[in-house]
Amino acid sequence: MAKRDYYEVLGVDRTASDAELKKAYRRLAMKYHPDRNSDDASAEKHFKEAKEAYEMLSDAQKRSAYDQFGHAGVDSSVGTGGAGAAGFGDVFGDIFGDIFGGGGGGGRRRGTGRGADMQYALELSLEDAVHGTESRIRVPSQVRCETCSGSGARPGTTPSPCSTCAGQGQVRMQQGFFSIQQTCPDCRGRGTMISSPCSDCQGNGTVQKTKTLQVKVPAGVDDGDQIRLAGEGQGSTTGNSGDLYVQIRIRQHPIFSRDGDNLYCEMPVSVAMSALGGEIEIPTLNGRAQLKIPPESQSERVFRLRSKGVRNVRSGEVGDLYCKIKLEIPVNLSRKQKDILREFDRALKEGGERHTPRESSWSDRLKSFFNDIVT
Repeated sequence: MAKRDYYEVLGVDRTASDAELKKAYRRLAMKYHPDRNSDDASAEKHFKEAKEAYEMLSDAQKRSAYDQFGHAGVDSSVGTGGAGAAGFGDVFGDIFGDIFGGGGGGGRRRGTGRGADMQYALELSLEDAVHGTESRIRVPSQVRCETCSGSGARPGTTPSPCSTCAGQGQVRMQQGFFSIQQTCPDCRGRGTMISSPCSDCQGNGTVQKTKTLQVKVPAGVDDGDQIRLAGEGQGSTTGNSGDLYVQIRIRQHPIFSRDGDNLYCEMPVSVAMSALGGEIEIPTLNGRAQLKIPPESQSERVFRLRSKGVRNVRSGEVGDLYCKIKLEIPVNLSRKQKDILREFDRALKEGGERHTPRESSWSDRLKSFFNDIVT
């Protein structure tokens, strides 16, 4: 599955300050620390997720890359689902050193198995989302080093088991009554030591590359939808890559708003059009349409244009377009125009007929209110 958004994990806004990030992480780490939740198997998962999110967002450079590229923009050693490669004390010790004496465990061995899934945010116009499009994206990614075939060792040599952790990649440390497992400080979670590192990958087994991908966006995608590109995620030393999840983000449209498969817009109409009726031309995402305004249509009235919305990407059914008319009051009137309006207003009040039903109803309620006060 795709990794959760780091800001969502910490429960903060994307504009959160460093202090807010630290406060949010402290709260989650206290809540989910494995030593406090020995009977809860999911606590460690939440704890590692929060730790990874804080480690990324508390680093200004990594945060900038993440804000631009999502999970694709951060280092693969962190993207594999645990911050163990960087050492537990880097983040946790900064916040909880006064409580646990710094240092801790919870790391995970690197460089084995399948590469991490990545996420890329693709911004589209509403038109492209509705009609479908193809987009080229550039994604930074870690791939297996071909020179050393992912071993990290110079060709002709092989890694040797780490003597500190006996090849486990993790060591256990005692902090008072806490027993904490942490990433081996010597092999940094690999379980092996490399005496002669590969010159191309510097012993990491993977190298950073930027690849260009063609993403086919189907018609009807909505904000938040994801497109999965199998095998286009982070690589690993074994050569098994994760998946890339392209998350759709739709830019705000100057005319339309969208809710599911339906579109919404507002159209200004003149006083004369509202009172006498007529036809107005309204835009649609497929061209133009004529909207008939009945006489005596009040402001805020909503008209429905069937099948002028969005075709559902799964069912194929087409939504509707809802157009709300907004009565526009004329401005910058000349003296003559003002006199005409005053004469028109007087004419409406003559003859005892009620031409303004809302105003008349309001007047009746107001009179009744004052009569009740007097009596």
